[in-house]
Amino acid sequence: MNLQTLFKITAIASALALAGCGGDIEVNPTVNDNSVNNSNNSSGGGETPTDPTGDNLCASYNGLQGAFDGRDCEYNLEFASRNVEITEDITFAELPDGGVHVFDGALLIGEDCDTTTTCTINETGPVVTVEPGATLAFTSGEAIVRVARGAKLNAIGTFAKPVTFTSANAFTRFDVVGNGPRFADWGGIIVNGQGITNQCTDAQRDANTCNVSSEGIVSYYGGNDNADDSGSMKYAKIWYAGSGPRAGGDGDDLNSLTLNAVGSGSSYEYVHIHQGYDDGIEFFGGAANVKRVVFTDTQDDSMDIDAGWQGNAQFLYIKHGTVNVDGTDVFMGNGGFEADGEKNSGPEYSQAPTSRPTIANVTVVTTDGLSTRDNDLSTAMKFDDNFQGQLYNFLLVKDDVATNDTRCILFTGDGELGVVADGLDFFSSAMACVAENEFTSAALLPDGSTHQEWFDNGGLNARLGGNATVFAADGFATDMTSADITVTADDLSALGNDYFETVDYIGAVSSDDTSSEWYQWVEAALAAAEQD
Repeated sequence: MNLQTLFKITAIASALALAGCGGDIEVNPTVNDNSVNNSNNSSGGGETPTDPTGDNLCASYNGLQGAFDGRDCEYNLEFASRNVEITEDITFAELPDGGVHVFDGALLIGEDCDTTTTCTINETGPVVTVEPGATLAFTSGEAIVRVARGAKLNAIGTFAKPVTFTSANAFTRFDVVGNGPRFADWGGIIVNGQGITNQCTDAQRDANTCNVSSEGIVSYYGGNDNADDSGSMKYAKIWYAGSGPRAGGDGDDLNSLTLNAVGSGSSYEYVHIHQGYDDGIEFFGGAANVKRVVFTDTQDDSMDIDAGWQGNAQFLYIKHGTVNVDGTDVFMGNGGFEADGEKNSGPEYSQAPTSRPTIANVTVVTTDGLSTRDNDLSTAMKFDDNFQGQLYNFLLVKDDVATNDTRCILFTGDGELGVVADGLDFFSSAMACVAENEFTSAALLPDGSTHQEWFDNGGLNARLGGNATVFAADGFATDMTSADITVTADDLSALGNDYFETVDYIGAVSSDDTSSEWYQWVEAALAAAEQD
């Protein structure tokens, strides 16, 4: 896409998405490296340009400050890198005239700690605050935002002024190659919490020696507090992040947003994740809550659940599609969900049960394409490793011909264990899919019931077929007046969980909801993705 189009999209969608940091990163060369050398910029001492009022508007800590050129703030490797851990509170404000905060390297918030050594976790660690309208842009695949245990990332925008984490290539003045922004331009955001993950034994948690190594960097997460607070995000956009192996390649998988054992004290609401090269959000245990999130053209899985996540989620819109790479349209998207239950199980892990979230009001729209990253299938739901969950008001859509054998629901490995344990169920949900799932009449349960009977759940759910009309004229909001939709929404009031809002529709968005911020958030996100 050209950059003039990008700025039009930005006006439509209100902003791009903010970016993050990391530690000692082992990123394969398949990650784009578009570093800008700002080594001559002043980040502590010397003359720094200021705005006409004489103020340097850049963030600062411990005597270091970014270099302000009258529009943008640039932070060199002395200010932030994989070798620098920021241990003081720091704030990134909105800059006037479309200015952005630009980073050459990783942004590490708080001191990482392996509790089997002499260090201790700083329970009142630093807080990084990203104010409404602020944009953080990153110049290379090494640039990862990493939040240590005990520290916090609070990126809270408004509907009119979201916060943005994005590629520096989204701006012509930083795009040294001239190709525009693309997936894997920067590394994404990693938040390390102290929640419960079945990657640690009970004995390790009891001894305060649960230290799981995060993907992509040398940093640690895990503990015994599923109410842990690692900060929150609201009205935020995360674009062009992540990394990972292309077909046959090596490399770490870095997600747009990784929530490592993050507890329920943290929440993520009104987020748009676009063109991430690995997963959109990946949970490794914990109990963080998410609400009103849009995923567009995420290359691997949009929601990747693992290691015992116990959180809640409501209003998720997931759409697989295509992006143009060097003049060729390529497919993006493997799983709408990759839902894994446990890394480990047995008596030694009794404190950390399998993943069992409650998730409601989800729309997943898949394609029949094979992804550009690994040639894998576009699938709405993949279940593995004894995943269990209570899933309400889902709408799964696949109206392509399915010549590539893509499926709506796929069980892999030990995915059926959750069903056998009576822990995985859909309620008030519909599949409008050419290919519903991988089974036709094979018995699943000891009573001889089939996969179709499991999904139908005594008539609570329905399989509508690939030609069903489920969306209104806008192409994304559920049209509950359609004669093809034969299920009644669960209003969710019986859950007894205040997190869930009462609804009268299946899917993520209602066609009767056009004046709401959520409808407009989805509408803008899909319009931006369509142009990209």
